[in-house]
Amino acid sequence: MATTTPTAAAGEPPAYYDLDEHPHPPGGSTMLGFWLYLMSDCLIFAMLFAAYGVYGGSLAGGPGPRELFDLPLVAINTTMLLLSSITYGFAMIATDEKRQSAVLGWLGVTALFGLAFLAIELYEFSHLIHEGAGPQRSAFLSAFFTLVGTHGLHVTFGLIWLAVLVVQVMRRGLIADNVRRLQCLSMFWHFLDVVWIGVFTFVYLLGVLR
Repeated sequence: MATTTPTAAAGEPPAYYDLDEHPHPPGGSTMLGFWLYLMSDCLIFAMLFAAYGVYGGSLAGGPGPRELFDLPLVAINTTMLLLSSITYGFAMIATDEKRQSAVLGWLGVTALFGLAFLAIELYEFSHLIHEGAGPQRSAFLSAFFTLVGTHGLHVTFGLIWLAVLVVQVMRRGLIADNVRRLQCLSMFWHFLDVVWIGVFTFVYLLGVLR
C-alpha cells in the first residue's frame, strides 16, 4: 500500500500520518464497534444508578449522605475530571493539526488530572472506611461504593489506555491507527465525564440536600 510522508513541522519529529498498520475488512468499523461498547457501558451504569436509587435510603440506622459526604472535596474532584476532559480536547485539536509534541504534552496533563481525581477518590473511600462507613455498613453504602468504585475503575483503565497510547504515539507517530485509537479514548473519557456529572448530582448533591 502506497504511503505519503508529510514534511514535519519545525521542531516536530517525522510522523507517517497516512500509514495504516493493517488492512481493515470492507464494512468493518472500529468506531461503530466502540459506540456499541459505550452503549453496553451505559446499561451497566444505568443499573448501578437504579440500584442506588432503590437502596440509597436504606441506612440500617447508620449515617446518611448528609453526615458522610464532604461536598467541597467532591466539587474539587469533579473539577479535576472536567479539566482532564478539556485538556484531552486540546490533545485532539493538536492531533488534527499534526502536532505530535503538543499531543503528547496535553495527554500528559490529562493523565495528571486523572491521577488527581483517583487520589481524591481513594482518600474519600479510606476516610469513610476509617469512620466505620464501609460498604458492609448498610445497603446505602454498598450501593454507593459499587457505583462510585465502578466509575473509578473505568478511570483507572482509561489512564492505563492513555499511557499505552502515549508510548505508541512516541514510537510510531500520528499514524492513522493511532489517531483512531485517540478518537476512541476521547469518546470513552468524555463518557466518564458525563457519568460523573450524574454521580455528583444524583448521589452527592441530592444526597446532601435530602
